Amino acid sequence: MGRKRPSARYFDRGAAVKTEDGEEKPSKPKRRQQKSFTGDFLKIQSQEKRKTLKPKRHEATEKPKKQKIPQELLEKYSRGAGVDAIGVKTRHFKEKQKRKEVYVEYATEQAARTELLLQEIPGQLEADEGETTAEYRQAEIVANVDLQSAAKHFTLKLDFGPYTMRYTKNGRHLLLGGRRGHVAAFDWVTKRLHCEFNVMETVADVQWLHVPTMYAVAQKEWVYFYDKKGIELHCVKRLTRVNRLDFLPYHFLLAAGNSAGYASWLDVSIGELVGNFNTGLGDIRHMRHNPGNGVLCIGGGKGVVSMWSPKVREPLAKLLCHPTAITALTVDPKGVHLVTAGLDRLVKVWDVRQLSDKPLAIFNLRLPANELEVSQRGMLALSQGTYLETYTDVLLGGGTGRKNKLPYLRQRCDAFVNEMRFCPYEDVLGVATGSGFQSLLVPGCGEPNYDALEDNPFETSKQRREHEVHALLEKIPPELITLDPHEITGVDVPTLQEKIDAKRQLFYLKPPRINMNPRHKMKGRGGSAKAARNKQIVKDQQRKEFIAEVRKAKKDVIANHAEGGEETAGEKVKKPKAMRSVLDRFKPQKKQKSTN
Repeated sequence: MGRKRPSARYFDRGAAVKTEDGEEKPSKPKRRQQKSFTGDFLKIQSQEKRKTLKPKRHEATEKPKKQKIPQELLEKYSRGAGVDAIGVKTRHFKEKQKRKEVYVEYATEQAARTELLLQEIPGQLEADEGETTAEYRQAEIVANVDLQSAAKHFTLKLDFGPYTMRYTKNGRHLLLGGRRGHVAAFDWVTKRLHCEFNVMETVADVQWLHVPTMYAVAQKEWVYFYDKKGIELHCVKRLTRVNRLDFLPYHFLLAAGNSAGYASWLDVSIGELVGNFNTGLGDIRHMRHNPGNGVLCIGGGKGVVSMWSPKVREPLAKLLCHPTAITALTVDPKGVHLVTAGLDRLVKVWDVRQLSDKPLAIFNLRLPANELEVSQRGMLALSQGTYLETYTDVLLGGGTGRKNKLPYLRQRCDAFVNEMRFCPYEDVLGVATGSGFQSLLVPGCGEPNYDALEDNPFETSKQRREHEVHALLEKIPPELITLDPHEITGVDVPTLQEKIDAKRQLFYLKPPRINMNPRHKMKGRGGSAKAARNKQIVKDQQRKEFIAEVRKAKKDVIANHAEGGEETAGEKVKKPKAMRSVLDRFKPQKKQKSTN
């Protein structure tokens, strides 16, 4: 019998359907439920037609090309020349160094691209033809700006002057201190007062600490710490008769200069003085710290600016700036330029990195300047009594003695200008006078874009606490305050070689040989075992003394080298007497050949 043919399962051979071209194709059989259906069927596109609707791979939209970054912008964020991998010995570390350079290059490119995301653009006043910006007054500027900016211009009439003032690092809060005891702290943007009280004694200077909830006040005898509500937190009696205060935010150091010529550094995180010595300059009236390296710049009565570190009792550098006494000094926020003023009616700009004898720019004035300040955008503000001027760039020079280089803005105050500061991230110049405080609008002086991880004017209390913890963890020790902060990344070759040699010599040192003659005892009292044990005890005691002497000699070597400074590569390092005495006592003993 033949095999049965399977029944047609998918197509009914008898039924056929005519297509549009007239061809007959077998049709799919219908189910029982579909045979009695009288409605219309929805037409569904075939699989072939649906494939044609999908875009092909080569027709996909191309990614937009990245814009080319200008070379000037890349140089702005560059971290310097790359490290050459030629001197690296192994292939593994060569590849590792090359990868690191690729990451650095990528980070530089990304940092340069972020400028496209900056929302604010710095701007300045532009005068019409036949006019100069120096002719514009504050009333005209306030009348032509928006309401939010106009609210930043205000005047406070106070009765306990002359006043000193400070802005916080993020520029949100203001602290005022009157010579006759008045202290006030408030949010100057919203005009909300934090505290206001009178200490009932002379106030020489005020200074915010690492957070806007604590500040220091230099009173008649000692320095006091207060909180945001005006409650006294601490009295530092080791800081006496202080004239000037300054704070190093990355080192948590409160710097103070008093009337006896002493410079002091107080670590506010642990409450200890890390440096306190006499500078020999007399009464310290002009003092600023360099934000770039943390060095304290102090101006003296002989026209010399000396730079100090808390761990070095001698000045790191001295710069003769004026033939007369210095009346004011300041350092720009980048830590590159030092600006000084003297009784010779000159204002000079110096390069801190080179410390050459020629200034970069000179301003000729009619009267000696009593206050100087540099903004984040490089503007210079100087005051001469009740009259103050601002210049667009510290490197351009100018002054009232030069008619071809007029100032950017001029302003006459109602009293003698005692102190002035630019507000960070705002186009505002704060002026503390003998009769109160004035907030002046100076368009283009502040940095328009801020880094919220560094300084956030709108930070909440939770963000402030987080920032304080991170800052404490990243605190820089005071030993790293030097003129050139890049020296830390280098290797001190003579010191390193000296440590290696000292460790090698320890391998050749032998403890002294002990010739012990035990006392002869009566029979039954002594014994060979007891004598050997006593001899071993004496040897162990001598060995401990030997190790202690060697360690002490090593410490003397390191301390003497640190005090003596760096030595040249070809200079022979002399061993101190302590180390030489130990080495002489415990020289490697040569084995003598036995004569037997």
